[in-house]
Amino acid sequence: MTTLSIHDLETPSVLIDLDRMERNIRNMQARCDALGLAFRPHIKTHKIPDIARRQLEAGAVGIACQKVSEAEIFAGEGFHDIQIPYNILGERKTARLAALALHNRVTVSADHPTVIAGLSAAAAARDMTIRVMVDLETDIQRTGAPVERAVELAKQIDADPHLHFAGLLVYPSNATIRPALQEVLARLEQAGIGVESVSGGGTGAALQAHEVPELTELRVGTYVFYDWTSVVKGWTTLDDCAMRVRATVVSRPSETRAILDSGSKTLTSDTIDGGYGHIVEYPEARIYQLNEEHAYVDVSACERRPAIGEIVHVIPVHTCVVTNLHNQLYGVRGETVEVTWSVAARGLVW
Repeated sequence: MTTLSIHDLETPSVLIDLDRMERNIRNMQARCDALGLAFRPHIKTHKIPDIARRQLEAGAVGIACQKVSEAEIFAGEGFHDIQIPYNILGERKTARLAALALHNRVTVSADHPTVIAGLSAAAAARDMTIRVMVDLETDIQRTGAPVERAVELAKQIDADPHLHFAGLLVYPSNATIRPALQEVLARLEQAGIGVESVSGGGTGAALQAHEVPELTELRVGTYVFYDWTSVVKGWTTLDDCAMRVRATVVSRPSETRAILDSGSKTLTSDTIDGGYGHIVEYPEARIYQLNEEHAYVDVSACERRPAIGEIVHVIPVHTCVVTNLHNQLYGVRGETVEVTWSVAARGLVW
């Protein structure tokens, strides 16, 4: 069989350094083991069953998916302990959720009575029980219920014959959440409601997990590949970044500007500090603008500047979104392509 090399790949292509990925999987699992936390990798970062299997083989207790359609793919691949930390709304979605939960251990979250009512109706239609966690509000002010409402939601779930109160969910589980978390736990104890699990999440929050001893579980996704945002925020170093986008310099319109063939359809439009990624070969260069198929690079600070036709590698700003933009990822060791993965859950966002 002919061995495939990275030099055989067209650009842009998304490469995953297997040595780095495997090390990242081991290190996060070891951290959770040391803290006595169950670890549940969030597969939205890679959307690939083979990588999820590697995470479970390292010691993970199950997986987290972001949407029902994503969870269906992984259930079909033999993953039966699935958490969906998301409000599932609408009869069609809740019916699909209930069907999934018939034969799998599925847990969802909720932050509003309307969400809970919909889950209850879907479970009642099948004469079954659905596991529901209460999503607690955090600093990022995304989803989540404030303390008072979180307690009432837990009571609503606990009293419903078609629902099972599965605990509390927080994202991100930074140390700043602890006072609110402690208050909810104390009030639930006073109400005689047991809390099965306290599930925290976030790659950055994983570094603070030891400061929130109430946690029983951690959900993390980005850690498996890491990205430029993780580096900028101090969560990791370049040595741990497993995802790199292989790209070609397709134009040199001026002495200080280069154009790559990796635009927003490749790198995503996510940005941090005004940049769209880090070029490994030219760390002083700055990707300052993207069109759909073009990346604009300021190379004025580079002592050596790229030539037209040159291949470079970009560490993207947000690895999870990059995965969802591509049909395939290539697992590489050195310059050898060891595995070609189809992104099984690509585009499954409902």
